[in-house]
Amino acid sequence: MTSSALKGVYPILATPFTSTGEVDEQSLRELVRFQLQAKVNGIALFGNASEMYTLLDKERELIADIVKDEVKGAVPLVFGSGHTGLEGAVHLSRWAQSAGADALMVLPPYMVKPDSERMEEYFGAIAKAVDIPIMLQDAPIASGISIPVSMMIKLSKSYDNITHVKVEAPPTTVKITQVMEQSEGRLSVFGGLNGIYYYEELCRGATGTMPACEFPDICVRIYELFCEGRRDEARELFYSYLPFIRIGTIAGYATAVHKEVLLAGGVIKSAYVRNPNAPVDAILRKEIFDSLRGLSPLVLNRKAGSHEN
Repeated sequence: MTSSALKGVYPILATPFTSTGEVDEQSLRELVRFQLQAKVNGIALFGNASEMYTLLDKERELIADIVKDEVKGAVPLVFGSGHTGLEGAVHLSRWAQSAGADALMVLPPYMVKPDSERMEEYFGAIAKAVDIPIMLQDAPIASGISIPVSMMIKLSKSYDNITHVKVEAPPTTVKITQVMEQSEGRLSVFGGLNGIYYYEELCRGATGTMPACEFPDICVRIYELFCEGRRDEARELFYSYLPFIRIGTIAGYATAVHKEVLLAGGVIKSAYVRNPNAPVDAILRKEIFDSLRGLSPLVLNRKAGSHEN
């Protein structure tokens, strides 16, 4: 897999749970089928929106096996493999490559904030442990750690497989421009934060986005329109969905928001979220669907899937 192959829309796959909190295999299969139906360019597993910080090792293995079985090589898979420490990240990264990851998305070590030397050692150890592309995940809101642009550039010069950055440090647009200008083509940039600045990121040179997974068709269409040079249409579509996208970034509730929409569309059978995430209440649920009035995302306009058969 080459660096240039990683572009487009790579939704972060939610982890469907049963109403009692176990991984729901059939809902997960249906969720993957929904992404493929939306013609996504790839799928990302074990991101923050996957509740990856709550998953047991055996659950990661189960999820990886199910997703691979459903995708069957149709699109690339990116596995999140960041950890609180170097040894854990190296272990997860090696496992991810052996489990079928085409690329890795790696948070810096969180919990204890690393200095520049520790951060460089951490990412360097991962880069030396695998031979697939690595995307540095700059997500300070979620992790509490920001990756300086100078560190991104240094790492990309030192390790040939550090090829991408997912910029989630607001305002993402400013940092994307900095990375684009300073990396001299060594780093491709993806946007994050649920796509809240998606259109502007594309205008600044981002090659893709990794949003949540309940509106993949909309993200794909925006990307297609933009690449076709139909920027006015891409901008109009993006701004029509922006109130909905914004609700999917509410701290503590974002994961539940994504799942409520997937549940309403019959993609998953339960909107259960694991602690420390909080479920939505009746008021927030109303706000979610009020933001979709007059809009027609695929999730609410598709035929029932196999889990209802």
